[in-house]
Amino acid sequence: MSLTAATGSWQDWVMQMTASSTHMIGRDAEAQALLASFADATESKPQAVIIGGEAGLGKTRLLEEFLATVSSQARIITGQCVDLGSLAPPYTPLTGVLRSLAAQIGLEAVMDFAGPGRNALALLLPEAAAEIDALPTANRVLEAVSTVFERACESQPLVVVVEDLHWADDATLAVLRFILRAFNGGKFLLVTTYRSDDIHRGHPLRDFLTESERGRYAKVINLGRLTKDQVRGQVEAITGQDAGYELVENVFARSEGIPFFVEELLGLGDCDAAGKLPSTLTDLLLARYERLDDQVQYFLRVLAAGGVCVPHTQALAAYDRSVEEFETSARAAQRGNLIAFEGNSYTFRHALVREAIHADLLPGERTRFHTRYAQALEAADLGHHDAVEIAYHWHATHAQEKTFKASIVAVVEAERSYAYSTAARMGERALELWDQVQDAEASAGMPRYALMARTASAHNQAGNGERSLAMIRLAAAEPNVGGTELARLLAAQARYLGFNAQLGSAALLMRALELTPRGSDDILRATLLNHLAARYLLEARLSESITVASEALELTTVTGDRMEQSIASNLRGSSRVLAGDEDGWSEDLALAKDLAQGNVDALMRFRINYSDSLHQLGRYDESIRIAEDGIRQARELGVERTTGAILSSNAVEPLFARGDWPAARALLERNLSLSPPSSFLAYLLRSRIWSTLWSGDTDGAESIFRQWQQLLGELARVEMQSRLALVMLSAELAWIRGDLASAWQEVSFLSSKEFRPLPGLDLPLMAVAARILAASRNAGDPVATDAETSLREILHRDSFWPTYPAWLALFDAELGGETGCGTDPDLWRQAGDLGAVLPAHLRSYICLRRGQAEHGAGNRADAIAALREAVKGAKKLGAGMVVTLAKDFADRTGLNLAGPSTRPNTAEPTAREAQVLALVAEGLSNKQIGAQLFISAKTVSVHVSSVMRKFDVSSRTEAVNYARNKNNPQL
Repeated sequence: MSLTAATGSWQDWVMQMTASSTHMIGRDAEAQALLASFADATESKPQAVIIGGEAGLGKTRLLEEFLATVSSQARIITGQCVDLGSLAPPYTPLTGVLRSLAAQIGLEAVMDFAGPGRNALALLLPEAAAEIDALPTANRVLEAVSTVFERACESQPLVVVVEDLHWADDATLAVLRFILRAFNGGKFLLVTTYRSDDIHRGHPLRDFLTESERGRYAKVINLGRLTKDQVRGQVEAITGQDAGYELVENVFARSEGIPFFVEELLGLGDCDAAGKLPSTLTDLLLARYERLDDQVQYFLRVLAAGGVCVPHTQALAAYDRSVEEFETSARAAQRGNLIAFEGNSYTFRHALVREAIHADLLPGERTRFHTRYAQALEAADLGHHDAVEIAYHWHATHAQEKTFKASIVAVVEAERSYAYSTAARMGERALELWDQVQDAEASAGMPRYALMARTASAHNQAGNGERSLAMIRLAAAEPNVGGTELARLLAAQARYLGFNAQLGSAALLMRALELTPRGSDDILRATLLNHLAARYLLEARLSESITVASEALELTTVTGDRMEQSIASNLRGSSRVLAGDEDGWSEDLALAKDLAQGNVDALMRFRINYSDSLHQLGRYDESIRIAEDGIRQARELGVERTTGAILSSNAVEPLFARGDWPAARALLERNLSLSPPSSFLAYLLRSRIWSTLWSGDTDGAESIFRQWQQLLGELARVEMQSRLALVMLSAELAWIRGDLASAWQEVSFLSSKEFRPLPGLDLPLMAVAARILAASRNAGDPVATDAETSLREILHRDSFWPTYPAWLALFDAELGGETGCGTDPDLWRQAGDLGAVLPAHLRSYICLRRGQAEHGAGNRADAIAALREAVKGAKKLGAGMVVTLAKDFADRTGLNLAGPSTRPNTAEPTAREAQVLALVAEGLSNKQIGAQLFISAKTVSVHVSSVMRKFDVSSRTEAVNYARNKNNPQL
C-alpha cells in the first residue's frame, strides 16, 4: 500500500493512530524467557531478569506485554529511575516501588513487613514519619527493603519492576545488588530494564551487570534490532494493510530496525518517498512534536525540563500560562502520542523524545523552566530526596549561589540516607563552585577542608578508595587547618590507607597524636590511640599495641567514653593473649564485653576479636558459640545478612577445624555471595582455596588462588596475620603439586626480617614448613643444613601457647626417623595422641603419615590399619586430598586397604621405581641405591616392594629377571 493514497485527513489521523502494533514483532523468545522466569518464581525460586538494549528497541513494550499476561496471577509494583544526569536522587525508584506496594496494601502494612528495619525504611518513605536510628552504614536499608519484598511475596507472587536502570543512583544499585545476592526465598521476580547504548566505560551499572550475570537467580535478556521481514510485519500490524516493497525499504533503511523509529516514521505519513523523510535522528524525534500547535509545543518544552516523568503539581507550578491552556495542551500532547498519563504524572512516551525536545530549548527557556522547577521543589518541601533534584535544576540555570547551597543540603541528606556516592558527587560539585561563591564558608556552614573531609568520607564509604585518599590529602594540605582538626584529617587518611591495604597508617596516627597532646582533646586522643593500637595489632607489634591501648583505656576511663573504652580493652586483651598473657586477655575481654552492651559496633568488634582468639587457642566450640551469639543478635536487629555475615565469617575456620566441614562450606559460600568488605572477603577466599585444596581439587584451588592472588597479596602487605596465612596457603599449594623448591621458598619467610610472631598462626605454619623440609629431604632436594635448627628456634618462642605441645609433636613427627623424613611410627603415634586440639584434617593426615612410617618399618598390618583410619576420617570430613594420598601410597606399596586381591597387579613401574630396579640389577644394596638417588634406604625398600607387587614376584632377583624378560632396555 502507498500511504500517499490516503485522504487529505491522513496527517490528522496518523497523529492519533495507535502508536504501536497490536502485537509485538520479533520478541517471542524474549517473552517466553520472561514467562519462564515468572513460572520459576511462582514455585518459590526467586528470579531476576535484566532486559537490556538500545533506545527504542521495545524494552518497555516487552515489559508491558509480560505484565499484562501475569497481572491476574501476581502483585505488581513498579518504580522508575529519574534522568537527572549523573546526579540521580538516591533510592527514587525504590521509593516508587514501595509506594506502589503501599497503595495496594497500606503504608502501615509495608512498615510492619520491615520488622526490625522499620525505622530504616522511613529513609525511603518519609511519609511514614518514623524515628530513624542512625547507623554508620547502609546495612539497615539493605535488609529492610529485602525483608519487605520477602514478606510481600509469601502469600502471592510478587513482581518488582524498576525501569531505566541506566539512570539509577549507586544507593539503588546497592539495594538491588543485595537482593540479588541475599534474597531468602519466596515467590519473587525482579525485572529491570536499561539502555545499553548509555553504558559507557566507568558507568556504575557496568559492575552491577557483571555481578548480576554471575548471580544465582539473574537472567539477562538483550534485545536486538528487527530484521527487514520483522519491520515489514510491524508496518503491516500498525497500518492494517500490506506493506509495499518501497515502503518497507525506506522505513527499514531509516529506522535501522529500531521499532520506535519505525513507529515515528509511520507517524510522518509519506514514507514511500525517501527524500521526504527526516535526514537526522533529531529531526525524526522532533517531527511529530513540530506538527503540534505552538501552545502544545510550549507545554512539552516546559515538561521536558522536568524530566521523563513529571508530577502534575510540579509541571503546573513550572507552567506560566493558564490552567485551561495547560490542560488543553496536555490532552493534545497525549492524543499526539508524545506523552501518557500515569497516575498523577505526565510521562513522555519515550525518553528519546524528551531528550530531543529538551536539547532544542533556547538558553532563555532552559533558565526560566529549570528555575521554576527548582522554586516549586523548594516551596513544596516534600521530603529529604528533593535536594539533589533542586541542585540539578539550579545547576541547569547556571545559578552558582543557589546550586552551591542546594548541593550542600544534598550532601547532608545523602549522608543521612547512606547514599554515599551521591553525597560524594554533590560534595565535589560544591567544591568546584567554592571559589565562585561569595562567602562560601558561611553559606556551607563549614570550612572548605571540612567539606573535603566529608566528601572523602563519602567516597570511602562508597568504595572509591583512591578518590577518598586524594580528597583527604587535599583537605590536610589546606593552609588554614591545624591542631586537633588536622589530627582528625590525618586519622581519616590513616583509616583510608588501611581500608585500601596501603602502608603508612601508623606514621600518620603518630603525627596526629603529636597534634593532640594530653589535655587538648582527650576524647579525640583516646580514639587516635585506639586506631594506632589496632594498626599495631594488625602488624603484630604486640608490645607497642599493649602500651598504646593501655593509655587509651586510661584516658577513656576518665572521659567516660564507654565505646572507646570497650575498644581499648578489646585491643589490649587481643594483643596480650598473643604475647602470652592469657589471664590478662580474659580480664580485658570480659571488660570489653561489659562496656560494649548497647553499642552494636563495639559488640561486633568484641565478638570478632574474641571468637578469633578462641579459634587460635584451639577452643573451637567456644569460638563458634561467640560468633553464633552475634549472629542471633544481628538477626534481632534486622542486619543478619550484613553485619551478621561479618560475624558468621568468623565461624567458618573454627567449623572447619572442629570437623564440621559441610556447615563450614555452606556458611562460606553464603557469606561469599553477600560480597563482604575486602578484608573479610580475603579471609573467606583463603578458606575457600584451602578447603578446595584439602577436599582434593588441586586444580580448582589453583584457579581460585590465581584469580584472587592480587587481593590476598595486597592485604598481606599491611596485616601480619594475612601474610602468615598467605604464606601457608601458597606453600601448601606448591607442596601438593610437587614444587618443593617453591614451597620451601614460601615458608622461608619465617626466617626473614619481616616476620613477626603470632603463635596461633606461626605454629600451623611451622608444621607445614616441617612437612616441606621432610619431603625435600626424602626427594634428595638440597636444603640448608641448619634449616631444622632455625625452625626449632622459632618454634620454641611459641612454647607458651596452649596448643604448643600438639604442634611440637607434629613437627617432631614430620622430621623424625634416621633420615629426618618422618619415618618414626612412634613419633606419629605421639602426634596422634595430642591431635585432639589440632584442626580435624590434620588428625587424618597424621594417620596417613603414621601408616607410611609403619610400612617403612616393615609393619604392614599396622600400616594398613593406620591408612584405613586415615581414609575413614578423611571421607567423613570430605578431605579428599588425604584419601587420595593414602590410596596412592597403598597402591604403590601393595597395601590392600579394601581386602585381599584376586588378581596380580600388572601396572608398569614408575620412573623412580625403574631407576631403583636398574640399580638392584647391578647388585647394589638398598643403602647404596639410596646414596646414589639421594633417598633413604627405607624409601628404596618401599620402591622395591612396589615393583615386586606389580610384577607379582616374591624376590628382588625375580623382579630383575621379570623385567629383563620384558626387554626392559634399562636392564
